[in-house]
Amino acid sequence: MTDDWRPTATLETLRERARLLAGVRAFFAARGVLEVETPVLGHGGSTEVHLASLSAEATTPAGRERLWLQTSPEFAMKRLLAAGSGPIFQLARSFRDGEVGRRHNLEFTLLEWYRPGLGLEALIEESAALVSSVLGREPGDETRPLRRRRYRELFREHLAIDPFSAPLAELRRLAGEVGGLGMADSDRDDCLDLLMSLAIEPRLGRDGLEVVVDYPASQAALARHHRDPEDGEWVASRFELYLEGLELANGYDELTDAAEQAARFEQDNTARRAMGLPEVDVDVRLLAALEHGMPEGSGVALGLDRLIQLALGKSSVAEVMAFATPHC
Repeated sequence: MTDDWRPTATLETLRERARLLAGVRAFFAARGVLEVETPVLGHGGSTEVHLASLSAEATTPAGRERLWLQTSPEFAMKRLLAAGSGPIFQLARSFRDGEVGRRHNLEFTLLEWYRPGLGLEALIEESAALVSSVLGREPGDETRPLRRRRYRELFREHLAIDPFSAPLAELRRLAGEVGGLGMADSDRDDCLDLLMSLAIEPRLGRDGLEVVVDYPASQAALARHHRDPEDGEWVASRFELYLEGLELANGYDELTDAAEQAARFEQDNTARRAMGLPEVDVDVRLLAALEHGMPEGSGVALGLDRLIQLALGKSSVAEVMAFATPHC
């Protein structure tokens, strides 16, 4: 008889989690942001090469189909935006294959919200205010963003390289040294991701919230591009929010061009084929919504389990979930 039926979080922790979730809902209610629910299953999944989507076979009115467990509620929420929903948020069950560890779980809760007409700077401020409220701090204290850091600035400061201009051979050498791995066949973004996660991220947000901006254009995903004021290099109009070495949130100035989004999906699947990864079905309903017209604005996804972990002083996300993914 197995004994792993017991919750991975204590009942007192689950009560505290419920209290914090109520606070999140109150935060958005006070700002007139509508709570929505969208399907966990969709006809398309995330094509991003660094995300592994889970799929399931199901019988639908169209017959036997492959449906995708959503890595985030983004696609469906953008369809609501195109339909005229106005500002919306969701506490969404999300799924990513292979992500199990102290900071990850196969099934987790994403807090995702979208603000039509709101610029990225304003969304950064709102994201910081939300984090401060969950942590029980007043606006203006040390959990507010102390610094906005440019991606290039961080690489220059911590690794003495320019991530945009350094030769690929040099990035592979440095990534191999930092990660203790063979990187001879790795592409530029793989090297940069490893260096960011192992050499830079653990140092971020140690004295309060830090916001990283101006990522490489190749890491834009569903964000717009803009020119780097330093030299005109294209960069991604996105940010990531860090506290105590932990990435909490990822925000975008949202891409609204249907043709550009379709091209990015195709580029992702081309890269998947080249890497021997399975292709992921494209969400054609999202593309149709963008073609119809989604209002310009910004959106952010925040790992709620991680934030609750920090708020309650726990060492892993499993300790704030009723039942984390079993390890065996």
